Amino acid sequence: MKAVKSFSSYAKKRSIKMHDSTMEQGASVRKFLVNVADVSLFLVRFFRNTFSRGFEFRELMKQCFQIGNKSFTLISVTGLIIGLVLTIQSRPVLVDFGAESMLPGMVAVSLIREMGPVITALICAGKIGSSMGAELGSMRVTEQIDAMEVSSTNPIKYLIVPRVLAATFMIPLLALYADALGILGSWAGANIKGSVSFTLFINQAFASTSFMDFIPAVIKSFFFGMVIGLVGCYKGFNAGRGTESVGIAANSAVVTASFLVILVDLVAVQVTDLIR
Repeated sequence: MKAVKSFSSYAKKRSIKMHDSTMEQGASVRKFLVNVADVSLFLVRFFRNTFSRGFEFRELMKQCFQIGNKSFTLISVTGLIIGLVLTIQSRPVLVDFGAESMLPGMVAVSLIREMGPVITALICAGKIGSSMGAELGSMRVTEQIDAMEVSSTNPIKYLIVPRVLAATFMIPLLALYADALGILGSWAGANIKGSVSFTLFINQAFASTSFMDFIPAVIKSFFFGMVIGLVGCYKGFNAGRGTESVGIAANSAVVTASFLVILVDLVAVQVTDLIR
């Protein structure tokens, strides 16, 4: 009898655990589907308001200035350091192979094709994405967005569209600026243990590049900016009601935007390789 009761108790506990596990899996699936629906609805509202009348051009210019102004110093320092470090690390290897003259071209191609756009986008994901998430999240917590909806003001058109478009337009410009400073930093690094004139270095750098190096990099930078803007605005716009949700929205925006930047870069590299 004890064995039967023990088996019955074990079977009952096992059934309860399986039921709880099934309920958790069902809740996870429902949560995932709800998130997909929310993201899809947010994208539909964004694109619909982007191409509708009453575009907030003045707000777009304001956001473009803020994004460029906030990121200018950080991008400047980062671009110089990237070119300097890449040159210092690569020069000994090229010297061993007797290919030191290829250093300017190698650095230029590396910066223009990959390192400049990606590192700029990752920096902007941390700087701009978190700023958008925190700003819109605080507006949601303090019910400013609700007040706009009550007063018949479209928050998507006024808050979301200018920020996303500003990030989309400014990040390619920041990436090109980072490329230029990276090449300048590379020239400075080449002169640490040598002597190369600036004119000769620039001529050798751009002799190895073509428009097909710039065009894919600029195009994917536009997608980087759109992804960063959309993620930052989505996380902030859909933040919770508590004050801690502002920090959660900002942190989630950085993590998600950084991951999507790497994912978009992976797809862009594959597409560029097929075109070439």
